[in-house]
Amino acid sequence: MKFVLIAAAFLLATPAGVRIEAVATKAGAPLPMHVVGRTSQGMRQWPGTYYETAFRGAGALFRVGPGEVSLRIRIDGGAPLALVKPAPGLYRVAGLGAGAHRLRIDVASESQAGPTGFGGFFALPGTRPRPPAARATQIEFIGDSHSVGYGNTSSKRECTEDEVWATTDTSQGIAPLTAARYGADYQVNAISGRGIVRNYGGFLADTLPQAYPYALLDHKIPYRDPAWKPRIIVIALGTNDFTTPLHGGEKWKSRDALHADFEASYAAFLKRLRAANPEAHFILWATDMADGEIAAEVRKVVERVRASGERRIGFVPVRGLALTGCNYHPNLADDRAIAAALGAYIDSNAEIRRGLPRPRSRD
Repeated sequence: MKFVLIAAAFLLATPAGVRIEAVATKAGAPLPMHVVGRTSQGMRQWPGTYYETAFRGAGALFRVGPGEVSLRIRIDGGAPLALVKPAPGLYRVAGLGAGAHRLRIDVASESQAGPTGFGGFFALPGTRPRPPAARATQIEFIGDSHSVGYGNTSSKRECTEDEVWATTDTSQGIAPLTAARYGADYQVNAISGRGIVRNYGGFLADTLPQAYPYALLDHKIPYRDPAWKPRIIVIALGTNDFTTPLHGGEKWKSRDALHADFEASYAAFLKRLRAANPEAHFILWATDMADGEIAAEVRKVVERVRASGERRIGFVPVRGLALTGCNYHPNLADDRAIAAALGAYIDSNAEIRRGLPRPRSRD
């Protein structure tokens, strides 16, 4: 992939001649847009957001807003084009043949430091809109760095912060792999380093349940979307609660106290999720990291809520990951293995499978 400066304009091209280029022109009429992910007034901060449109014609425009972001652009389901840290402005998808086209833009990067903006799709002269269709099934993923896809494309474990950002690709992670199996829309509501009651190393910031109710990470606007009704909610939390030792100044005086708080708080979070999603099936998964402590605690949570009367919940243990991504995180092969484990659980559960489309192959 090459980045070429032509007449002070950014240009990204594929061998087939399709190109993405910055343009100084006036946007045409807005094209219809299907957005999946938490947004507020065109800004987003939770990972994995994607934007889709459809049109008939030889090209279209899209507007990138402020904030550092890494985008993946797909035309007609083809291989993605990477647009990394683009300047805010208008970009043209050019070089398409006349006819019907689908355009999708995924946010690949994590944006804890601040929100990023996307200003929509626009028609070029002669371009006619086609309605992008929402998918019948919705799956939500709640978690930490494993759900984000933190450093999953890295070729090494030791990474700087910049290398982590550059090698994180949510669009190749667990959520899109699992959702594609069922032709589903998906949300990724995850933040690297956060836990249920304790963040990585005990650092002070919102835990995931504290951040979860909001559209952005600033607590200003609660998230609400009546159209978002996930059939399945996949949750992976606990890694950051348990992979580092307790230190002086933390509120838990022992590991047993941390366990008790984790189990009670996780159960309370699930209760709130159930109130908001009465028909969803919960799938909790955990790795065998931390000598099995994480998986053991998550299993206890599942048993606890089942004892209280919850029936639509399951636990999926994941073992044998290579963890060769940045800072011992799952790599792309690990992401595929986790998605396969989730798919196997879903396919084996008659209640979840009822009404879902037939699983697609991974080819």
